Parts: sequence; structure tokens; C-alpha cells
Amino acid sequence: MNEASNISNNNHAVTRFTWGGVLLALGIVFGDLGTSPLYTFKAIIGEKVISETLVLGGVSAVFWTLFFQTTLKYVFITMRADNKGEGGIFSLYALIRRHGKWVLWPAIIGGSFMIADSLITPPISVTSAMEGLKVINPDIAILPITIGIIVALFLFQQTGTDKIGKFFGPAMVVWFGMIAILGFANLIQDTSVLRAINPMYAVRLVAEYPGGMWVLGGVFLCTTGAEALYADMGHVGRRNIQIAWIFIKVALLLCYFGEAALLLKHTNQHLTAIDAFYGLVPQWFLIPSIIIATAATIIASQALISGTFTLFNEAIRLNVWPKLRIEFPTDMRGQVYVPAVNWFMMLGCIGMVLHFRESSNMEAAFGLSVTLTMLMTTILLSYYLYTLRVNKLIVLFVLLLFLWIEVTFLVANLSKFSHGGWITLVIGLLLISTMYIWYVGKRLKSRYKNLVDIKKYLPVLKELSNDNSESKYATHLVYLTISNKPEKIEERIIDSILYQKPKRADLYWLVNIEVTDEPYHASYTTEIIQPEDVVYVKFRLGFRVVPRINILFKKVVAELVRNREIKVDNKYYNPDIPYVSGDFRFVIMKSFLSVENNLSLWDNIIMRLHFILDKLSLPDDKAFGLDYNNVVVEKVPLILGKTENITLIREKHE
Repeated sequence: MNEASNISNNNHAVTRFTWGGVLLALGIVFGDLGTSPLYTFKAIIGEKVISETLVLGGVSAVFWTLFFQTTLKYVFITMRADNKGEGGIFSLYALIRRHGKWVLWPAIIGGSFMIADSLITPPISVTSAMEGLKVINPDIAILPITIGIIVALFLFQQTGTDKIGKFFGPAMVVWFGMIAILGFANLIQDTSVLRAINPMYAVRLVAEYPGGMWVLGGVFLCTTGAEALYADMGHVGRRNIQIAWIFIKVALLLCYFGEAALLLKHTNQHLTAIDAFYGLVPQWFLIPSIIIATAATIIASQALISGTFTLFNEAIRLNVWPKLRIEFPTDMRGQVYVPAVNWFMMLGCIGMVLHFRESSNMEAAFGLSVTLTMLMTTILLSYYLYTLRVNKLIVLFVLLLFLWIEVTFLVANLSKFSHGGWITLVIGLLLISTMYIWYVGKRLKSRYKNLVDIKKYLPVLKELSNDNSESKYATHLVYLTISNKPEKIEERIIDSILYQKPKRADLYWLVNIEVTDEPYHASYTTEIIQPEDVVYVKFRLGFRVVPRINILFKKVVAELVRNREIKVDNKYYNPDIPYVSGDFRFVIMKSFLSVENNLSLWDNIIMRLHFILDKLSLPDDKAFGLDYNNVVVEKVPLILGKTENITLIREKHE
């Protein structure tokens, strides 16, 4: 077993506590949760008349939602389901996928709706912050400012966040400190709102207030960043998040109860008379508070955008999304940039702002997508606990508790389906359909790729390699193979080498890439199938590692040459210069759908859609990080299903 250099440092201590890590957690992880006071009470009150039952019931429901959903479910239970320190729904799926094929579908559904959520978080957060300007001047046009901020945010992505990332933590400390002070200043004027800690106020809201059940759709917005909190765990570590959450939860509760105290002063009025958040702010501090709120919403959006890039990278590596170009803007662990996703998200966010125009109109779309993601996480988390052999009664309790809470919130959010919730549902369904088509198409293609025993072809491969009468095709001829065993090879690779124009090479390489359940694993194994003629290499790369095979393969060759496991006949070869050991030519076998197929109507539709996606996706050579001047793409017809057995009769001449 030969260990390749890891792409990233795997010694991340998920349980290590440092004050620097806590500061980083404040800046990276809690932005979405932390900016929720800007719009949660707006969603709870809506167009209803402010009343004591509504305000106290709303803040009571917020208090217990933060306890059950954020603190209990995510901070203390879900974050224990870490994959070598990494979190997120696809990391959770990678932990349990070997236990059951069905877990793919909750992962696909949850991942799709989390991506849909990323299209609504920047618009609702930035718009909510900008709406503070209307307190100063009700006629001010905030849409151009909001769109300008969103465009600048996405234009910045390609440069990475390492240069400003160190300012995220201090900026969020200022934000949380500000909302805590503002909330406390209003709370001490009416501490009677603290009685809402009694959960009976939340129960009365649902049971007695007209339409109280639907109010929970607004309450749910207080916990919308919890899923992103889990997804970003790998950047800062579980322990740092748990410590930071103590400060953040206190700040959030002070702010929410301060808002409740403020609203109780305006009973029998509508929210048009008071802004639930900016009403806390003294007039002299209004403009600085808007600047601080805008900075906080930008940071919250940045964290979710970065998380979405990581989500797409994981989906591509797990073969549930078409290949896209991946870039590394910085050396920061796990940070990737996906250009196509970036521009798609920018256009999507601008479209959301133009369509909804106000943050209050975005609430339904926001809550529905996050609720569905959380439901899928609950299913996967419960199954993860089951695979760990946790007491079945405890697993059942966890499953039923959070299903009850989240289904209740889902029903409440569905009430606003026609007011915008349908948009994220449509986006989510489109993403789910794309993942389904890609995954099933890949499975169908793999099923019909015939593998043969390589041993019976070794003599002729050796003969071809040493046949000087045949012009040399390459020093190293490398084929990417789906075979995970060295003794097997695709029949179409043999056809490519021997039965078309023979391809003579000094060494034939068979390279297989296996995606591991560990996020940042990077290793390889080799087997000399035929000394000096045929070598098999298996790369085992984590699902967060982008496969730059051109670099990794040359490292393998250089090491094998240094160890004298292979011999390279090249008079210009210099062992002191890494990677220089003759020319390399990679052959990629590209399938196209043959007309000689006998598929069912459904499979035929799936495969045709799959090949359309394949044409739109990144070419294999770029996806695997291969140099453009040493790659040959050979198109091979793919025959799926059994074709009709036609009996052909030869007729005699008359």
C-alpha cells in the first residue's frame, strides 16, 4: 500500500477547543441563524393586528424552537454524526450509504432543497437589512441597492474569502453584541415578556389564536440556519461551535424578547407603524446599525454560498450531479469555487429580489425549502444512530420527536404555498430530477459495460509493446477504467488497444478512481499485472477531494520509478527531475447511445435525458484534471438491453 500525499490536512480535530476557533465559528457558521431577528417577527405578525397572545405566543414558540431544533437536534445530536470532522447532509449520507441503497434518496431530496434555500437566503437577508433605510425615508428605492450588493458578492467569489475571512469573526461579534444590547435595553423596560418562556403560551397560540397554526411558518425562520451550521462544521470543529452557541443563543434570545417587549407597546396596531427589529434602535444609531446589519447579512450569505459550492462538489464526486469545473481560489481547507453554480446562483438571487421585492414576500419560499431539508436530515440521522446500535427506543424517540416538530412546521409553511413557496418547491424538484437522471443513467451505463479477464490478453499486449515494426503510440498509454479489480478490464479498452489501429506503448496503465466515504482521504495502490508492460493503479479519493489525476498519476509513476518497480526506457529521463519519465497519453472512452437498444419507455427517456446532461457537463478530461494536449477521446456506442434476435435468410439467385 502506497500512501499519496493528502490533498488537505486530515488532522482536523473536531473536538478541539480554541478561542480562535470560536471566533472563526462566529464568522463562518452562525451568519444565517444570527440574522434571523431581522425578519422572524415580521413573518410572525405579518398583516395581523399586534396582540398579546400573538406576541407572547410567538416569542415562546421561538424560544422552544431554538431549544429543540437548533440546540438539541443540531448542536448536540446531529453534529456528533461527523465524517472525519466534516458535516452536511452528503457527509452524513456517505457515513451510512453502505448500509442501505435507499438512503440516497433522502440525501438527494435534502441536498436539493438546501441548494434551493441558497437562492433565497441572500435575497431575504440583504433585503431585510436594506429595509432599515425605509425607517429613515419610506420612499427610498432599496431594490437597486440590494441587487448591487448581491452582484458584488457573487463577483467576489472567484477571488476566495481568505483575505477577508479573518474579518468575519470580529464583524459578527459586533453584530451579536449589538443585537444583545438593543434587545436587553428594550427587555428591561418590560420584563413581563419573560413569562413567555412557559411553553403554554406557544400552545395557546396554536390552539386558541385564529390561524395560530399558520403562524408557526413565521416562527420556523428563527432556526433556518441550523442546517448550514451542520454543513460548515468541518471548517471550525464541533466543540468551537458548541461553545460559540452559548454566546449566540443568549444574544438571539435577548433580541427576540426585546422585540416582543417593543411590540407589546403597539398592541392593536399593524407592523406598518413599527419595524420589529429597527424599532429597537435609537434614532442616532440607525445608520450605523443598518451598516452593521448589512455586513452581517453579507457574511451570512457568503457562508451559505461557500457551503453550496461544497455541496455541488460532493454531489459530483458521489455521482449524483453532472461534472462541473471546480476551482481552488485559496489554500483554505475545503474551499472550492464552482463558476457555473456561482453565476446560476447570482441570476437566481437577482430574480428572487425582482419577483418578491420585499423580504416579507420571501418568507414562505424560505421556510418551505429548509423544512424539507431538515426532515431528510432527521431520517438520515435516525438511521445513522440505528447503524451505531444505539438503543432502538432512543432512536425511535429522536425520530418521532423531530418528525413531529418538522412535519408541523412543514404544514404551517405549506399554507403559504401559493404566496411563493411553490418557487423553491419547483427549484427543488428540478434539482432532484437532475440528480435522479444522472445517477440512474450512470448506473445503467455501468451495468452494461462488459468486463473481461485481462490475463488471456497479456501475451498479445506484451508482444505489441515490444513490436518495433509498429509505430509507438505513446510511452505511457493510460486508460481510465471502472473496474475495481486488477484482473478485470472493460472489453472496450481491449478493443481500443488491439482491434482498431493497434496502439503500441512501453507501458499500459489501467487507472481506477474510487470515491471513499472519508471526505479528505487520498491514497493509492498499485499492482504490476505484467512486468514492464501492464500496471494497474487504484486511487482512493475522498468525496471532497477534486480528482486532479494528471498530477496524482505522475507522482505515482515517479515513485514507482524511484523504487525500481517499473523501468522507463528514455535516454532523456532524469530521476532528479520529478514527473519527467516519458510522454503520457490518456485515453477516455466516451459512450454514446446506440440505435441498437431495447429499453423500456421509461429507461429510454431516462437515458436520453442523461446523455443530454452529459453533453452539457464538463468533459471528462477537464473533470479529471488532465492536460488537454495528451488526451484522446474515443467514442464508443453503448448498447443497453437485449436487442432483437433477427433471423436473416440468404436467398438464392433466380
